[in-house]
Order: sequence, then structure tokens, then C-alpha cells
Amino acid sequence: MPVPLAQDAREPASLADREGFDEQFLGLPLPIPDLADVETILLPYTHFSVLLRPDKRLAAVTALGIDGAKLLELDRSGISWRLDPRVLEHQQTGEAVYARNDIDRGHLVRRASAVWGSTEAEAGQANRDTFYYTNAAPQAADFNQGMDLWLGLESYLLDHATDYSRRLVVFTGTIFGSKDPVYRGVQIPLQFFKVAAFIQDGRLAATGYIVDQTPQLAELPDVPKPGAREEAPPLGPFRTFQVPIRDIAALTGLDLAQVEAADRMPAAAELPTARVATTWRLLGAPEDLDLDFDLER
Repeated sequence: MPVPLAQDAREPASLADREGFDEQFLGLPLPIPDLADVETILLPYTHFSVLLRPDKRLAAVTALGIDGAKLLELDRSGISWRLDPRVLEHQQTGEAVYARNDIDRGHLVRRASAVWGSTEAEAGQANRDTFYYTNAAPQAADFNQGMDLWLGLESYLLDHATDYSRRLVVFTGTIFGSKDPVYRGVQIPLQFFKVAAFIQDGRLAATGYIVDQTPQLAELPDVPKPGAREEAPPLGPFRTFQVPIRDIAALTGLDLAQVEAADRMPAAAELPTARVATTWRLLGAPEDLDLDFDLER
């Protein structure tokens, strides 16, 4: 369960008004996934929230609401990454992990997806809020800057929200495993997940995805070589999978029961007892998505 913010790192005035992720964003209750038996800190920002794991110094999950009718295009010039003053410095991953190497500060909540609002000021605040280190995860530069399928999927969802003035909820986070390398005191996750939730035909619908950066991390000379994951199929560069949401829950420990029940990947319903990773679907393009409905209907 989330714990209160650190007593000696109280909210400054500049963050005191942040409301965070709206659990009623889709018109029905959809809470941020909880992580049982692990200490977490819930941090609200503009349009999104971060559930931070102080033991890992990284987010377990982020929750973002995207209003496709209010998206704006703002650039990122002049915005610097910074620590969240509400959290103790040793509980978050800061610049020391990213300095003088080929590791990027990978946004978990995608900047462009959070930049919306009724006013430019609202969108601009969301833009700046995505640059807190609590919203970053260590990612190999080639992975972060060149993962065409992962970014393509995000763009596909974002474009869909824009084209149809649709609202989406996106949960994004880390998948920690025993094979993850430890670098400068931080465990670097080899895998990341994303769950997209929306209203389809009047009811909640959701889809899940996993991407792996093992090949890219293995090429960095000063990062310990990651071990092979036993629970996942062999992954090459930039390979993105559509997966049953129950697999994400099994790999992360997050409570995803509500979106699991709304999973619109046919294999999730047709093979309810399938082992983790055995029904993962490789995506080469958005057309490869396996859904039980027409997304554009």
C-alpha cells in the first residue's frame, strides 16, 4: 500500500495543487493498480500519477489519462530533468545513473500523451511534470530512441485518441526480474509493460503489451551483462508483444484484476490457463493487433 510522503520532504507550493490521475476519467471507477506487500509512494502530477517503489528507486507503474479532444503540441525545449522534492533523494533514481554513458532517461508517461488541457497553461504544466526523475527509467539509448514498434504503438493509440476525440487510460511500468543487471546501485529492468484501457461499445476494454531491452543493454560496455529470462520467449531488437494482461499481473505483482476482466485479446479468454508468455503475439505493425472488435468502429 502507498505510504505518506516523506516527513522531511514535504510538498512544495509548486506541486501542492497536483491532482494526479483521475480514477473516474473514463466515466467509471478505474483505480491505479496496487502492489501488495511492497512499500510504495503515490505521487500525483498533472493528468498522471506515479506509484514509486523506493526499494527499486523506480516507478512500479504510472497511470495517465489522455483526452484526445484536448491534446496540444508543445515542445520540450528548456525543460530539465529534476528530482521530485516530495521524495527523499535516495528513494529515486537521479542524474548519477544517467551521466557519462549511453543510458537514457526513458519517459514512462510519454510526454506527448500528457500534454493536453483546456488551456495552454494546463498542458504546459503537464509537459514539465513528465520530466521528474520519478517518471523515468534507465533505458539503453538505442532502445529509447529507436524502439520503433513501442513508440509506434504509443503513437497509434495517441493518434486514435486524437482522430476520434477519445479518452484513453494508459498504465505503464517496469517488470523487475532476477536477471536484471544492477548498475550504479540501481536494478535496470529488462522489460517494460503498457496497458491501454478505454470504453468500447459502452463497456471497459483493455489491451496489454510488453517490450524487452535485453539486446540493447548487452551492448553497453560498462553495464553488467543481463541474464536470459526464463519466463519469456527469445526477444530480438525492438520486438514488442501484445500479451494477456494476466501475464503482466503475474510478472509484476500488480493488482490488474479490473483490466484483466476487460482484456480484449482473444487468447486471454480462449486460453485462460495458458502459461505466461505462451500466448504472446509479436507485433510488426498496428495491423498485427489481435482484438475481438474493430478499434476504429
